[in-house]
Amino acid sequence: MPHKVLIMPDISLTMIALLCLAALAAGWIDAVVGGGGLLLLPVLLLGLPSNTPAAHALGTNKAVAIVGTTGAAVTYARKAPVDVRTAVRIGLAALAGSSAGAFLAAGMSTDVLKPVIMVVLLGVAAFVILRPAFGTAPATGPATRRQILAAIGLAGLGIGFYDGLIGPGTGTFLVLALTAVLHLDLVTASATAKIVNCCTNAGALATFAWQGAVLWQLAAVMAVFNLAGGTLGARTALKKGSGFVRVVLLTVVFALVGNMAYEQWIA
Repeated sequence: MPHKVLIMPDISLTMIALLCLAALAAGWIDAVVGGGGLLLLPVLLLGLPSNTPAAHALGTNKAVAIVGTTGAAVTYARKAPVDVRTAVRIGLAALAGSSAGAFLAAGMSTDVLKPVIMVVLLGVAAFVILRPAFGTAPATGPATRRQILAAIGLAGLGIGFYDGLIGPGTGTFLVLALTAVLHLDLVTASATAKIVNCCTNAGALATFAWQGAVLWQLAAVMAVFNLAGGTLGARTALKKGSGFVRVVLLTVVFALVGNMAYEQWIA
């Protein structure tokens, strides 16, 4: 049976304001290169009361992120050359994967999440450093059937499962996977990833909501800021192009790796 509906945790107005600012920044980052959850989830884990289950932070993060992701997806779909049919097919697989991952996430603790996020960040950083020209070339043409099936398996089921289980970095991983498998440029990959990410967020959110692991009132306030950030980020990426997206990707990855390394080994 589902748990009771959660409303607002006992936190100060100052912390709520900081969480809203984090949601704004995360929305912008997520729309440009993905990975807004790498900022938003750690802030939620730190900002919520210490006795808050990790699943509640994960569920609230999904409720916020789906709003900004949808806003970014709509903005991209209007102007970027997105193959919506392929994106939806990958997204449906991702929805199934994220739902399965979310079921397993309920018993996870904060102590488990933080080291996992750190390892994930280091993997992203290494990949980007080793592929300096990654995603800067224009798309090579329509994807083959084999490429689409590979994208459904990797970006859909695989990354979708990760999104439901942990979440942070899903957008970034989707951009990387779609660029590598479908040979898209970074802007088109970001646009496609937003549609897929909407599906993964929906699947995971439905599971967390059924489990009663969403702080709905806090999520509603933060979602307004996330939507503004997501819409602005998509417009910025469309205007600046793939070179700008890659610079932001590297900046975000290095900043987050440094922050998580400090928290893990120094603080």
